[in-house]
Amino acid sequence: MTPDLPLPVLPLAIQAIDLFGIAVFAVSGALLAAERKQTFVTFLFFAVVTGVGGGTLRDLLIGAPVFWVQGNGVLLICFAAATLVWLASRRWFAGSALLWFDAAGLGAYATYGAAKALVFGIAPVPAFAMGVLTACAGGIIRDVLAGEPSILMRPELYVTAAALSSGLLVGMALLGLTGWAAAVLAALAGFALRGLAIARGWSLPAYQR
Repeated sequence: MTPDLPLPVLPLAIQAIDLFGIAVFAVSGALLAAERKQTFVTFLFFAVVTGVGGGTLRDLLIGAPVFWVQGNGVLLICFAAATLVWLASRRWFAGSALLWFDAAGLGAYATYGAAKALVFGIAPVPAFAMGVLTACAGGIIRDVLAGEPSILMRPELYVTAAALSSGLLVGMALLGLTGWAAAVLAALAGFALRGLAIARGWSLPAYQR
């Protein structure tokens, strides 16, 4: 019987980006529950769904073990994020906090999703798509479950920001750049573009015919 091959190992920088993305997306899920004045159980549910939704779809598509069932850490991060939002003063998360946490998660998760796809042998263009999927799917699931208009249907840039992070990561990986600088640059680029879209209302031209 042929022994199982060891799973690919991602660079430490990319693993750190992943944990950050999980945490901030989980906070964004809990914030939506807070806006709806839901119970603590709902806080936990939305934190988990938002934190792991995109990554779960990615892993199923690339043939990787689903990341959050391999240990306790991911769910504990989501539970901690939900608890933080539950216990925190509302003024800490007032205004557009949900949008900004979502923006931070978007850049981080697009970067990580593309990197993980590449490490698992996915070709560059599908790996780019996996980065975008990883970043966007959790927020979409969160909004659908909450009865909110999908983030995809809002005018300001969203998928484009995820595509920027994912594309930069894939491009730099093809050039042999896979360390901290590449990971942070890719994540920050997507966050910056999404942040400018939030602050200034930037959007792509809409269909007018």
